[in-house]
Amino acid sequence: MADSYKKELRQLQEELVKLQNWVQQTNQRILIIFEGRDAAGKGGAIRRFTRFLNPRAMRVVALPKPTDHQRGQWFFQRYIKELPGPGEIIFFDRSWYNRAVVEPVMGFCSRDEYERFLAQVPQVERLLFEDGIKLFKLWFSIDISVQKNRLSDRANNPLKQWKLSTTDMEAQRKWHDFTRYKENMFKHTHRDFSPWVIIKGNDKQKARLESMRYVLSQIDYEGKDTAAVSFVWDPKILQLYAE
Repeated sequence: MADSYKKELRQLQEELVKLQNWVQQTNQRILIIFEGRDAAGKGGAIRRFTRFLNPRAMRVVALPKPTDHQRGQWFFQRYIKELPGPGEIIFFDRSWYNRAVVEPVMGFCSRDEYERFLAQVPQVERLLFEDGIKLFKLWFSIDISVQKNRLSDRANNPLKQWKLSTTDMEAQRKWHDFTRYKENMFKHTHRDFSPWVIIKGNDKQKARLESMRYVLSQIDYEGKDTAAVSFVWDPKILQLYAE
């Protein structure tokens, strides 16, 4: 698997470079949201997406918790400032969807704030779509036993301990709460113009390949017809949300 993975990863990364060149030449705007369970592999996937991209035309956005001033603003305001400009690809390492799952589970928002978010986010995303922003929403999912092992590895590895957060420490105990809010998020925010894509992340390598393959498959960029890699994703790893 190692050699075939490295080969296909490299081929997909070459296509991402082609995609970025096309984005820059045609002033496209792409926003890719990475969401999912704690330790599901979001960060590793983002690193593989961005490895060979021109840093002048892409950014990874991982916002810290809001300040008191930001908490008094419209919820989407600090995210709107990070949207892609012409010729940019932006990667959100977690996003406004914190309010759909993490915040209500952890008690960081009120019920009214949560319900207002669910009502507003489809409207916000429709506006982005109508303005020409290409939006991808990727949810990385893992089994409870896999998460337990990965969180344990973080806790015991001094090079990974910085990844541990309050949410990580509660992820196992509140697993079923996270599941309930996740399913409600899918139900209320999945739209044809901004669908949820669910990626099984138990196998990190397969999850990285299929997430990259999916994004590339959805855009007709220049040079795509000469690709040496398939754009047909594995339905055992990646699926569109369906009620």
